[in-house]
Amino acid sequence: MNIIGVDVSKAKLDCAWLKTDNKIKAKTVNNTPEGWQQLVLWGQQNAGSEIGGLHFVMEATGIYHENLAAWLYGHGANVSVANPAHVKHYAQSLGVQTKNDKKDSAVLARYGQREQPGLWQPAPAEVRTLKALLARLAAVEKDLQREKNRQEKAIVADTPDTVLKSIAHMIGLFEAEQAALEKLIDEHIKKHKKLKDNKVLLESIPGVGKVISRQMLMVLGSHQFASASQCATYLGLVPVQKESGSSLKARPQLAKNGSPKIRAKLYMATVTATRYNPDIKAQYERLTGKGKSKMSALGAAMRKLVQICYGVIKHQQPYQPQIT
Repeated sequence: MNIIGVDVSKAKLDCAWLKTDNKIKAKTVNNTPEGWQQLVLWGQQNAGSEIGGLHFVMEATGIYHENLAAWLYGHGANVSVANPAHVKHYAQSLGVQTKNDKKDSAVLARYGQREQPGLWQPAPAEVRTLKALLARLAAVEKDLQREKNRQEKAIVADTPDTVLKSIAHMIGLFEAEQAALEKLIDEHIKKHKKLKDNKVLLESIPGVGKVISRQMLMVLGSHQFASASQCATYLGLVPVQKESGSSLKARPQLAKNGSPKIRAKLYMATVTATRYNPDIKAQYERLTGKGKSKMSALGAAMRKLVQICYGVIKHQQPYQPQIT
């Protein structure tokens, strides 16, 4: 397999083809459909291979890699989207100290050869639409909260009525848009049978309501997790220990990689689940009874809630308590 590392930025792609003699050949193209075609042609000419024989390795860089990855996948190429933290640690293991786009693409190519990362494939169209709708809803909710905070401060301060009316007007607009997006999301889920059925399964879990079911539909639909633990790791819910000899014995903490916004929503759902979900309640009470702190027990409960969500979707069965 001919490996090409691609360092993605908004405007350009720095590419590195790893030759059979382990040397690097580099090229830079624009991050546009025309540039993508140039990249594939360059790879085919150098490797002497059809597109199916090319393996492109890139990092998950916000949103800028998504269109390229989808286009390459749609045209028959092999694509891997690597975790930036893993690539960073790999570069450190090589002793690479210089950081620039050209060097990063070479590291990605060598990372692909050494680690052989799994192949990526795009999420179904309905999941990508759900993800976009949820992101827009989150942005509108954030703006709405900002305006409400401004209104609270303005009421306390000596603020002219014209300003207060302007703030109230914006709050009304954001609330209307929030309601419209909520309706769009509900209609979108109802329109697609798999999303609709999976939402019912998720909401059969005590503690999982509309907010978390939407988020987990997006997370589980966007990734091919091999296990429930892998899903929990992706969301940053795995405890990380820091111990060394007798001098360092820090309390384990959650890794907290992944989306902090999803974790915040999971936290609130888990607080409810510790009261109403029999499995999570039993685990929480067992851990606190052994002297674990409430936050540590809640972290374990968050992880268990995600694992239960993974289980009902994987087995396509509604929640069944394990505690008798």
